[in-house]
Amino acid sequence: MNKILRSKLSGASVWNAKTFKSDNNWIYSLSSEDLAEIDIALKVLRSNNLIFPNFSKTDFQLPNLHKKLKVFSNELEHGRGFIVLSGFPINSYNEDDINAFYYGLGLNMGQPVPQNFNGDLIGTVMNIGDKENKNTRVYETNLYLPYHTDPSDVVGLFCIRMAKTGGLSSLVSVPSVYNILLQEFPEYVGLFYKQWYYAHLGEELPSPTSLFAWHEGKLNFRYLRQYIELGHDLRKSPLSPVEIEALDILDSIIARPELRVDMMLKPGDIQFANNHLVLHSRNGFEDSIKEEERRKLLRLWLKMDNARKQPPEFPGRNGF
Repeated sequence: MNKILRSKLSGASVWNAKTFKSDNNWIYSLSSEDLAEIDIALKVLRSNNLIFPNFSKTDFQLPNLHKKLKVFSNELEHGRGFIVLSGFPINSYNEDDINAFYYGLGLNMGQPVPQNFNGDLIGTVMNIGDKENKNTRVYETNLYLPYHTDPSDVVGLFCIRMAKTGGLSSLVSVPSVYNILLQEFPEYVGLFYKQWYYAHLGEELPSPTSLFAWHEGKLNFRYLRQYIELGHDLRKSPLSPVEIEALDILDSIIARPELRVDMMLKPGDIQFANNHLVLHSRNGFEDSIKEEERRKLLRLWLKMDNARKQPPEFPGRNGF
């Protein structure tokens, strides 16, 4: 087992709702110059008969915006851990262009990784699943989505359409949660460093991993309670009462209203979050009856060049 961090974390990654009460510097509005550069990059793709995902970073060059994306990538890993890019003109482009832009943006930040068995590099987050089917993923419904992290360095969510009502996105700082654990429940901290069975999608059997890992001066984190419970069920290794209590305590801290930053993503907004520093969620929502008018987001999982290194007891996960 790796060293257990016993001292509180500090810095830009430790934040709560009050931190951004009068501070919206986490929102970057795409400038007219940015949009013109994106438009040129899309025209170059069309002229070369290239469509998503059959092109590389060299095919989608954003000379000036790329410099800003490097700053944003640094903020994701070494700063607050999240950012929102705002103002992409959804209605000015067709679906192929939108996918190409999003994928090209990802290529200029890191490496998009597959999100399912089919190798899809862009996932569709939409209310199209059967809520009565236990195999339906929660993001395919309009139900409340519990706080969790995704199996990649960074997750991107690109809003294409909003719900009729609801669908508020919510973020929580992992370091802030960790500091509360240390202060209020220090006797439980070590449990999260032990090996848990986690049902990582794409594996025949759930593999062991710690939920927290402190390595080379950085905290690593992975959490989706449903997959932990499923992992232990599949391994026929029931969670003990103290393990269940520890997860209940973690959930209760994460759910504290004073910790979260809420935002309503609008069409053209793209939220990026570091999965080791930020938990994300959304509330339930009411959708349109017509499928073509339902809430729709596009998801991107990125492997980042500047990502923190992970120890053996916390195997890295970047997609399938």
